[in-house]
Amino acid sequence: MPDATALELLAHRVRDAVAEQAVVATDHAHGRATLEVAPQQVREVLAYLRDRDPEPWPLLVSLHGCDYLPAQPRLGVHYELLSMERCDRLCVKTRVGVDDPRLPSVVDLFPGANFQEREVYDMFGVVFEGHPDLRRILMPEDYEGHPQRRDFPIGGEPVLFTFNERELPRWYE
Repeated sequence: MPDATALELLAHRVRDAVAEQAVVATDHAHGRATLEVAPQQVREVLAYLRDRDPEPWPLLVSLHGCDYLPAQPRLGVHYELLSMERCDRLCVKTRVGVDDPRLPSVVDLFPGANFQEREVYDMFGVVFEGHPDLRRILMPEDYEGHPQRRDFPIGGEPVLFTFNERELPRWYE
């Protein structure tokens, strides 16, 4: 993991190569280096980090969603990059609102992002524009809502156990 100074130098290189407003913030805490990136530039930043940075980050090991309710913008997408050459990890994070949660897909840059983007779409409702097959992966196609959002209602169907089966005959009908 890059130290705080290396993270600031990396953010400076990204700003010079992509756009001045591409990096919103940096965070070096709890043994983790994070670049927070503007949502409209996330694809360009990841492409730069993979292909053009002097110390490249060629592997995407994880892409996952997060809900920061009550903070706004609420939905976060985290891209965990790995450099096997340096044994370093870097988190690239971006945030979008729930009113129009759209991000560019990175499947063409990192083919392993295919199912991970589908999972974030399914669980959080983030639409990845340009994704080759964006559809639900864990929930049924006709399911309404996104179960990992913090405002999703808790509860559901009651769980029946075999100890009370005699009290509720034919519960399965």
